[in-house]
Amino acid sequence: MKQRVAYLDNFRTIIYGVLALLFIVLLGSVGFMAIEDYSFVDALYMTMITVSTVGFREVFPLSDGGKLFTVLLIIFSLGIFGYVLTSVTRLVVEGALQQSYKQYQVKKKIVKLEDHIIVCGYGRNGYQACVELKEHGEKFVILEKRDNVVARILEDPSLLYVQGDASSEEVMDVAQIRKAKALITALPNDADNIFVVLTAREMNPKLKIISRASDFRSDAKMRHAGATNVIMPDRIGGQRMAKLVTQPDVVEFIEYILLQKSKEVQLTEIECDLMHVDNTAKTIQELNLRKKSGANLMGLKTPEGTYIYNPSPQIKISPEDKLFVLGTDDQVEIFKEILKQKFN
Repeated sequence: MKQRVAYLDNFRTIIYGVLALLFIVLLGSVGFMAIEDYSFVDALYMTMITVSTVGFREVFPLSDGGKLFTVLLIIFSLGIFGYVLTSVTRLVVEGALQQSYKQYQVKKKIVKLEDHIIVCGYGRNGYQACVELKEHGEKFVILEKRDNVVARILEDPSLLYVQGDASSEEVMDVAQIRKAKALITALPNDADNIFVVLTAREMNPKLKIISRASDFRSDAKMRHAGATNVIMPDRIGGQRMAKLVTQPDVVEFIEYILLQKSKEVQLTEIECDLMHVDNTAKTIQELNLRKKSGANLMGLKTPEGTYIYNPSPQIKISPEDKLFVLGTDDQVEIFKEILKQKFN
């Protein structure tokens, strides 16, 4: 934003300088007409060769008054011309240098990225995804090829981006896809999204890929191409509107937990691969997770992909499970520590 303001200030300076030059030309023409009784064409010609200092001879020999007027005209015109030239040079050079320096800094930061998220497309869905990722403190880089959209990205100096086709392996390499943990492709065309999914899955088989889809028939194709999840904005929007009619408070309660910015409480997922080996033989009741941490175990996902909601206290947790826990940041951290420590 500051760069844009500075650019506009320099542009205004050039406009003022050009207007001043036009004023000098007009003043010189009127002056020669009044002092030397030149015609308008002769006066304009004399003014232009004087202002430009090209050195052509006068139309008619000048009187002493005309010579003094010419000296003053040269002094003022040179000052204004130098002012305009300096402003133009500063606008071009500083703009180019700032742009080059910005790109250098962005590339330098992208090279160091690990366990980050790649967002393909900065349209409505891509922008909203970036907003959510930023609020959750995630590292991400945007892939966008449209010049007008890249110009919008540049307005936020904190955003990392790579300009180019997201389906290109070279562009993916620049975005450090082999070190990324997830990719979100939110391009407006389903075919483009499928191609991005294919390219990303081939370059990083372990990558979590979330793809946007407009056509209901694209769901199976994207999953077959390698997408982990497929999101259809139209379907989600319709479901949410219907739920707001039938279960408005439930929807608002869930959205408050998932989308709140205060982070008073959060619903988070916990991997159990670091849990202590002794804890695998204990039930949820024996581990006493709720009482010790204050966090609630809302559900779990088994290695086979089965979801268990509100799990029974008699269920045993395995290292391959994924837990869904509701609580504050401190409560969630205590919950994790309980799993890692040997059961007493």
